[in-house]
Amino acid sequence: TDTDSSASVSTIAEAAMPSLVAITNKSVQEMQSMFGQTQAYESESSGSGIIIGKTDTELLMVTNNHVVSGAQDLSVGFVDESVAEAAVRGTDADHDIAVIAVKLSDLSEDTLSAIKVIEIGSSSNLEVGEQVVAIGNALGYGQSVTTGIVSALNREVTIDNTANTLIQTDAAINPGNSGGALLNMKGEVIGINAAKYSSTDVEGIGYAIPISKAQEILSTLMTQRTKNQTVAEGEEGYLGIQGLTVDDSMVKQQDMPAGVFVYGIIDGGAAANSDLRKRDIIVKFDGQSVKSMAALQDLLKYYKAGETVELGVKSLENGEYVDRTVTITLGTKATLGQDAQNGNSQNNGSQNGNGQAQQ
Repeated sequence: TDTDSSASVSTIAEAAMPSLVAITNKSVQEMQSMFGQTQAYESESSGSGIIIGKTDTELLMVTNNHVVSGAQDLSVGFVDESVAEAAVRGTDADHDIAVIAVKLSDLSEDTLSAIKVIEIGSSSNLEVGEQVVAIGNALGYGQSVTTGIVSALNREVTIDNTANTLIQTDAAINPGNSGGALLNMKGEVIGINAAKYSSTDVEGIGYAIPISKAQEILSTLMTQRTKNQTVAEGEEGYLGIQGLTVDDSMVKQQDMPAGVFVYGIIDGGAAANSDLRKRDIIVKFDGQSVKSMAALQDLLKYYKAGETVELGVKSLENGEYVDRTVTITLGTKATLGQDAQNGNSQNNGSQNGNGQAQQ
């Protein structure tokens, strides 16, 4: 009966709340004014996240990448209303998934006993017509619980030139539960709500990233290092490349993969001692997807010279881009020669339109 179903929705919501978190992201955005000057301003956004794991030292949560992108300052609110600082562990922009971490030492005994890791279900045996519950807990939105049915499976949705296969539901997916959980009637998570895909012009259609797909990605992201401690000045690792961002127009017009195009390899630098090739496009750094030169430079702040990392690259061979893995031992700034240190014509710390720079 209807009353049974609404009772079980509230029971499911109550049982899931300890596994849900509210994420607040303070970031600095740049805006061009009408006079052509660039102004930086602080913006604050929020979304939901799901507690998916625990290591000896950290609590791990999954959310949408767009909830945490560009974060300068991330905080997480738990079911008992306590708040802790968080750091990004790994992101996958293509699938709009991110993993963030909070130090267990920052949480009180009370909070630790109030929260729990979510139960993971299977999205592969979902059926159209099955009832689901979308749940989130975003600051400014509060706890959000909506219910509906699975209206389609394996629905392909393309955003930013990337196709994703999603669960379609008529449970409302809104900014408040974006990054939160789509649950089956056993209270297990079967999807991660993604408001980014939900169309504003079609009422009653929401999308979620299937948990089976997400888990493959999470297993990589959860092994990433948490980005909370940048390397001491002077010890940062360098790749020894000249690179530029493959922007959206290049992706469309020249059919290039998004990433960092290597247009120069600096003599004596790390890349010169590896099998990275000129004209390669770097798409991953240590398992982490890289979409721009700025993102690559941000990542490198967490890696020391002398560390060995794997790059995922796409190389043009016989007119086709093929995937290669390049192992590279990061160098120091000193090995990049005087030009690179002083900032030559294309790099004085700033970047032009498509992020042309040395690293």
